[in-house]
Amino acid sequence: MFNIVVKKTILPAYTCVLRGTGCILSALQSLLSVRWAWCPRLENQVQIFSVMQFIVSFLIIGPICSVVMLYLLWTDYWWVTASYTTWLVYDWNTHKQAGRRFSWVRNWTVWTYYRDYFPVRLIKTHNLLPNRNYILGYHPHGIFCFGAFCNFATEANGFSAKFPGITPFVATLAGNFHMPLVREYLMSAGICPVNRATLEFILSCNGTGNAVVITVGGAAESLDCTPGVHCVTLKNRKGFVKLALQQGADLVPVYSFGENDVYKQLILNEGSWWRLIQRRLQKILGFAPCVFQGRGLFSPDTWGLVPFSKPINSVVGKPMEMPKISSPSQEEVNHYHTIGWHNVSPGANYLPSRTLDVTGRSKR
Repeated sequence: MFNIVVKKTILPAYTCVLRGTGCILSALQSLLSVRWAWCPRLENQVQIFSVMQFIVSFLIIGPICSVVMLYLLWTDYWWVTASYTTWLVYDWNTHKQAGRRFSWVRNWTVWTYYRDYFPVRLIKTHNLLPNRNYILGYHPHGIFCFGAFCNFATEANGFSAKFPGITPFVATLAGNFHMPLVREYLMSAGICPVNRATLEFILSCNGTGNAVVITVGGAAESLDCTPGVHCVTLKNRKGFVKLALQQGADLVPVYSFGENDVYKQLILNEGSWWRLIQRRLQKILGFAPCVFQGRGLFSPDTWGLVPFSKPINSVVGKPMEMPKISSPSQEEVNHYHTIGWHNVSPGANYLPSRTLDVTGRSKR
């Protein structure tokens, strides 16, 4: 069922983008050349810094805020930390209950530059009905999930206009919400913890028209991302199917073509000591310690953390309607996982090189 959905919705839409016959409106909306025609190089630098602020926020803002709050306790500004701690105690469950989003954050101009750097496109193939709830299974994870953040945590590609009546929630590590100030920033963009209690609340106690975006492969999938490879971690990931059955939420496939192309990564051999250490750290830390390389901040010919400017086309496929079963058996979970997700195969004609593999290892 799912492979038919992919072949009839996601792949044709992606092919139209490659041929230049589709998504004209999205392309026009992403043009900033008129405004920056006098200085295209400056435009590019603004785009680079907009991407870097996202990477820096992801990597170090949380630890820095934590250290600053601790430091302030030993200064005359101890009351800042005390006040914020009091607020945290009062507001502790908010991020677990659909959060507190602000549309002005999701509409920051910086996100349009972020979008145009790659560029990132959001391709719609079917409507999502406001009277239903959805789980969007996003692949691949890539290194930083650039496509997922741009399309669902911001309005840079006009998600609300393309899917009216649908409120997206991007699920991420729950540990991110334990860091001061970072939790406020994440909630303002519509990001929530990827734990069962939070997802159940959004899908059952928050009305309808909710779309939870889950990167199904998680950190484990990022270990296999490299240019030209389409490898997803899915075979043993069944919790999202069980959740969909329990809540009666429709499953929607989302695939970002190009997500794996923005960084070069050193792929360690399966079974090697380095690979074992990498996977162990991933389980302990919650994220994968990938060894990757991008371009420099001011020059594409040097190494750095800046991703390569490669198009990312995120295709939202056709929803697969799920029955509501309050206590699904393992057999029922396996059944819907198999017919809906296990046999994903986009087809070699549409992919740059290797075919899609759902076992956790790329097909050579």
